[in-house]
Amino acid sequence: MTRLISCILLLSIATIDVSYASHIRAGEITYKRIDNLTFTYEFTFTGYKDRNSTIPFGNGFFDFGDGTVLDVSTAEFNTTDVSSTVQKSVYIVRHTFNSVRNYVVSYQEQNRNGGIANMTNSFGTPFYVESLVVIDPFLGINSSPILTTPPIDEGTPGVTFIHNPAAFDENGDFLTYEFVVPRQTKQDEVFGYLELNDPSFYTSWSTASEDLGPAELFLTNQGGDLVWNSPGDIYTLGGDQCPDGVDECSEYNVAFRITEWRERNGQLELMGYVTRDMQIVIYEGDNEKPDLEIPPDICVAAGETITQLITGSDPDGHQVRLEAFGGPFEVNSSATYTPEGNQFQGPPGFLNFNWETVCGHVRDRPYEVQFKITDNPIEDNMKVGPSLVNFGTWEITVVGPKPTGLDATVATGRSAGLTWDEYTCSNAQSIQIWRRVGSFAFEGSSCEVGIPGDAGYQLVGTVPASQQTYEDQGLAPGANYCYRIVAVFPLPAGGESYASEEACLTLETDAPIITNVDIDRTDPANGEAIIVWTPPYELNQAQFPPPYNYSVFRSEGFQLGETVEIASAISDTTFTDVGLDTQDKSYTYQIALLDIAGNFIDSSAVASTVRLEPVPLLSSIELNWNANAPWSNVIDSKPFHLIYRNNVSVNQDDFVLIDSVDVRQSGFVYLDDGRFNGVPLDDEISYCYRITTFGSYDNSPLLPEPLINRSQFICAQPNDNTPPCTPANLVSSRVSSCEEYVGQQGCSFTNYNNEIEWTADISGACEDDILRYRIYFSRSGLAEDYILLDSTIETSYVHAGLSSFKGCYQVAAIDRSFNESTRTSPLCFDNCPNFVLPNVFTPNDDGVNDFFTPFFNGGGQQIDAFDNNNCPRFVLEVAFEVFTREGRRVFDLSKRNEQSVLINWDGRNDAGSELPAGTYFYSAKVKFDVLDPSNSERDYRGWVQLIR
Repeated sequence: MTRLISCILLLSIATIDVSYASHIRAGEITYKRIDNLTFTYEFTFTGYKDRNSTIPFGNGFFDFGDGTVLDVSTAEFNTTDVSSTVQKSVYIVRHTFNSVRNYVVSYQEQNRNGGIANMTNSFGTPFYVESLVVIDPFLGINSSPILTTPPIDEGTPGVTFIHNPAAFDENGDFLTYEFVVPRQTKQDEVFGYLELNDPSFYTSWSTASEDLGPAELFLTNQGGDLVWNSPGDIYTLGGDQCPDGVDECSEYNVAFRITEWRERNGQLELMGYVTRDMQIVIYEGDNEKPDLEIPPDICVAAGETITQLITGSDPDGHQVRLEAFGGPFEVNSSATYTPEGNQFQGPPGFLNFNWETVCGHVRDRPYEVQFKITDNPIEDNMKVGPSLVNFGTWEITVVGPKPTGLDATVATGRSAGLTWDEYTCSNAQSIQIWRRVGSFAFEGSSCEVGIPGDAGYQLVGTVPASQQTYEDQGLAPGANYCYRIVAVFPLPAGGESYASEEACLTLETDAPIITNVDIDRTDPANGEAIIVWTPPYELNQAQFPPPYNYSVFRSEGFQLGETVEIASAISDTTFTDVGLDTQDKSYTYQIALLDIAGNFIDSSAVASTVRLEPVPLLSSIELNWNANAPWSNVIDSKPFHLIYRNNVSVNQDDFVLIDSVDVRQSGFVYLDDGRFNGVPLDDEISYCYRITTFGSYDNSPLLPEPLINRSQFICAQPNDNTPPCTPANLVSSRVSSCEEYVGQQGCSFTNYNNEIEWTADISGACEDDILRYRIYFSRSGLAEDYILLDSTIETSYVHAGLSSFKGCYQVAAIDRSFNESTRTSPLCFDNCPNFVLPNVFTPNDDGVNDFFTPFFNGGGQQIDAFDNNNCPRFVLEVAFEVFTREGRRVFDLSKRNEQSVLINWDGRNDAGSELPAGTYFYSAKVKFDVLDPSNSERDYRGWVQLIR
């Protein structure tokens, strides 16, 4: 349809009087979703034309990209004069899409204005712009950015031209900018298009820029500044297409795309784009660009008022006009500035910006205010050149005000009770509760919202923003816990508040308190760890009289999972755990408190060994360490963790202290590139390391400080780029077949699992330093559709929570240098589709068998002795028709507004009338959700007895 319309438009050129045909200069399409339940959008086409042309806007077509094309020849455009030569026309239309997908929405009309220098036969060339609408429920509601500065500007040869569309996205999405070639149809670019800085437009292209270098043209990808340094000296137009008083000028068109992106799961997802096709008028003049003074970017808490004086001047002493555009002027409680309108002043010129921010303005991304200055080159009552412009961008980030009134008190059951004031901003979504052991004072910068990443706080809970209480349970006895809270605002705009003031409390030391989990020996079979704890200093001895005994429990990993009792009924508060694999494993411990009779009283918090992991890099090794501890390993009294390494001196086996890390600033990471002694690491040598950490419960002098714990020894070689071998024997570990499994489930069951396992190949020349395995998954089975699903240290994996079995898996091994092996051959699972139709139904409204439907155990269609093997499974689509004995079609499922794979025919014909009892024939074309194409479609033909 679009191609046919394009051809009709191109053929119609010959029938139009050329003297009146050319008129369109610039334009764009923006859109806004106006219904959260349906896919209804409001589209705005904004076009600019020659004011002196007698042809109005409206001789065009709106194509919504879904097969719907709107002829706007009779539509009403809202038209206003922009200048003596330019007129703006706006057309607004609503459209509802039927399904979830991407739509290219376009507007096309005859004709562009004549004489555009950088395209051939512009007066006979259609004007075409498009925008992309992405409808994806997983990405949320979206509207396009709007462009707040007009798309027609002036310039002069030899002086840098600057334009910025001042795009604003109300959803707070990330915007990027890129050039595109102006188009005349959806498929075709304009004829003979040349870039603005093409050498043919210059007498001396190599010295055409302001600094006498080659002419250049660029568009900043993340700011939207279109810079042309500098326009050429070819003049093609005169008369009423040039500005008043100008005899000779050039017109150039340039188009660019503004694409919006939304962050989801750490990835930027495409949300749509808007294309602007704009025009630049160039003519000679003795004039220089005016200048702007832009203040530094700022952050403000919602509720604060921003007042700022913006100044501008002109090097030629001409009067200037200052204007402001951008997001703050497009939101509720919008910004204002004075003086407004087309008022020239000065020099210098002044603009007073004012914005009373409110909670609704909070968002993650800053608002951009585009200030535009235009000079008025009038000397002796004569215009001496084009009005030149300059732009400046000021970023304003509006953040949530800090929550107030946070208070922490000790509650029963080793928990903390937190309360705070009602939050100021009712549009906040949630309150985050952050905790650390020990106080940490920080005064964030004006734009540092939330909790700094290096402050040592842990996110322990999130509650609705309307809530004012929280109970933090499972705390460690003896620790001094400090809390802060942060308000979080909903996506897609997002945003956070400043952190609250800190509130602290200390729990009683009424149970054993682990102070050390120190690796004393590193070995794959005979490793040793020393565990130290304190007795319960504040236990009620009248209720639980001493002496006390202890039991020690251990589990592998950083969490207390399946435990083993490794010591029982001991009186000492130190225990050495032996026979461990401290080389490759970490361990977690808990101490149980027993009375003299062996009865359990209480237990300590859990604490793990410190685990060190190296990342080999080119001529360097990065070290990362971690531990699950009830104390804090980020403390002001001893903030430096110590780095030990061998291969420093002649004695290769000695470990030497080579450096220390202030973990308050750097976190638990260190890069060894030889900086400590100026000797670079050798890529042929394996280096071994150990870390010593320092921690505290912040409960001195009752508890010791610092708490010193060491990691295991671990070795790595720089520039290790040899990948491990591909895992072997990737197979399914599922016990039952697809048919057996689904036969045991109800018809509404949709929670499937795929289970796989493999073996590690460490034979022969294969590397044995496997760190983990990566699991890749393809829903379609196609090679190009594989995505990284997960990673694991195990040699088995359960892909849970699936809506079906369909999909293929591959596994790759990763070594400690993050080299990745080739992937295994695919292992695929497929669905076992099923569709069974009955031979009789009774549409008599008695609640039993009232509808003709696949055997389905539910929805009023209960069938005696129902067999789950008859459930309709893995069905995507059903085309269903009913015929009389004579072959006359009486019912077609596709004609119903609501179609379902369950059919649910009620015994009526297409007109809604009840059909008489009798035998009818049906045809059902069914599409199944399967990998195997041979099983994807099936035709069902049969008969059904309709009984009334």
